[in-house]
Amino acid sequence: MDVITEADGKARLRDLQEAEEKALEEREEAKKNHGFTQTYPKGWQRIRELAKGNPGATGLYAFFAEHIDPSCGAVVADQAFLAKQMGVSRMTIFRWLNYLEEKQAVIRIPVAGKVCAYALNPHEVWKGYNTSKDYAAFVTKTLVNKDEAIQRRIMSMFKASEPTEHANGQDG
Repeated sequence: MDVITEADGKARLRDLQEAEEKALEEREEAKKNHGFTQTYPKGWQRIRELAKGNPGATGLYAFFAEHIDPSCGAVVADQAFLAKQMGVSRMTIFRWLNYLEEKQAVIRIPVAGKVCAYALNPHEVWKGYNTSKDYAAFVTKTLVNKDEAIQRRIMSMFKASEPTEHANGQDG
């Protein structure tokens, strides 16, 4: 017959609590869609529209969507890096970026030198968990020096896209 001491009971209770906390953390992490990029109906519409006008720029848009940071909906990169990744010249990247900006699919925010942050509309493409959208580049703040032209472009893009309905009925 085993005798369980008070210390053994407390240790077992601590182990059970730790296991419960770990299971809760795992469930919460699974909700965050780790490794998953969400494309909403407006995003699919955007992709179809871009593909008709400029297939190369569509590929760049898809590259951004694949690599956006879940916390803010943007990618920071320089054009030389993008050219190498896409297998084209820097001038081609420059033209594709101009096309994407003209179509209000991407907002280019200068960071330093030739490095820019490329922000996507969170109502079209999103990488993080839905509750983290409050921190999207278009929903709250963009961390750059005050630039009226960038602010106008962000506000213009955001006004053009109203939240979409998900299959579960939540706003996008």
